[in-house]
Amino acid sequence: MGSGRIGKDVGGWTLDMSEKEPSLIRAIYERKEIRLRNELEGLYRFADWLPIRRMLKNPSVPICYRSEGLANDLGLKKLYIIFNGWWPEKGAAMSTGTFKECEAYSVCARLPENFDGSLVVASAGNTARAFVKVCSDNDISLLLFVPHDNLDALWFDTPVASCVKLICVAPGGDYYDSILMSTAAIAASKRFIPEGGAKNIARRDGMGTTLLSAAAEIGNIPDVYFQAVGSGTGAIAAWEAAMRLESDGRWGPNNMRLILSQNAPFIPMVESLAADSRVFIVVDDDTARRQISQVTAKVLTNRNPPWAIAGGLYDAVRTTAGTILGVSNDEAGQAASRFQRLEGVSISPAAAVAVSSLIQAVQRGIVTESQTIALNITGGGIDRLKQNHPLYKLEPSVILPPNSDARDIKDAVTSLFV
Repeated sequence: MGSGRIGKDVGGWTLDMSEKEPSLIRAIYERKEIRLRNELEGLYRFADWLPIRRMLKNPSVPICYRSEGLANDLGLKKLYIIFNGWWPEKGAAMSTGTFKECEAYSVCARLPENFDGSLVVASAGNTARAFVKVCSDNDISLLLFVPHDNLDALWFDTPVASCVKLICVAPGGDYYDSILMSTAAIAASKRFIPEGGAKNIARRDGMGTTLLSAAAEIGNIPDVYFQAVGSGTGAIAAWEAAMRLESDGRWGPNNMRLILSQNAPFIPMVESLAADSRVFIVVDDDTARRQISQVTAKVLTNRNPPWAIAGGLYDAVRTTAGTILGVSNDEAGQAASRFQRLEGVSISPAAAVAVSSLIQAVQRGIVTESQTIALNITGGGIDRLKQNHPLYKLEPSVILPPNSDARDIKDAVTSLFV
């Protein structure tokens, strides 16, 4: 993105960080005009704009519908809700209850049929649940790193296959610790392949299907896009998808603003944008851990997001004349109750942060009643799913303390794959 260089697809998906001025790479697809492949399952209906080699079993897809309840309550004429989760009556069948399934079905479908390594994923919870489901269903080896404090997020509606291994950061550790451990594990053996995070084009373009689902329902690119963010990869993906839709030529002009949100008191993106700082503003380690312990939506607590990199979140928000809003736990809780009352389905804490930011934006005049607004509900319907299905847990194979040295991590991971 930064250099403007174009290369052939040689099967990779991540950026070579040895570049002097690294940037996110973007996929250029053969088809400029996307076909909606309704004969294909799940998100593979958007296969023209996914960098995949195959199609996996049981794929899901975001659904989009025009709101009546919340729209009328807020005085909005064209509010569309992108719903990711479990809501069978609406056709939403994400059995993990999270839009992270979008990235997992794309990332894993980019792996070759004969993949004999182990995919490595670090997560605060939702991404882990999605990758466990997809890898378990499709017999793909997965090495997972999740904070022990987030283990309650690892529930599944079917038993987890033995191809999935879990290492936990001991109590008190957070998502950033998981990332550091996964990095050390990758260095331990060539068999471990990093999922890649925001640098992974398969991840971003999989998550971009949220906006593609919205455009397919609306008929054009929305004026405003709302989402709560942890790493911000989904927001970058929506920005990139909007640019592809504009280049397609059939979806109207791309004037889409990104209105993003974080859960206070952990709001480094809000603070970095307010300072107009491409250099990401971070607090000290103790303060960060204290703030993270106080938020309800712990999946929104990435301490090292793709902010400054060319083509990253700073560029996405600034280019679209967007903003990032802070939302308290109380505000998010009130928004969750309001959404369930008006729309008829429960939503996750992260999605409640996004709903609250929409309420703020209406009250402050950031959006107007006539604009076409897309609200990404990144997770929902989990309570119904849990009530109607037996649940299975994934227990850790190893628990390691934060700041474990590289040797201990190497010994732990290699012992799981002998």
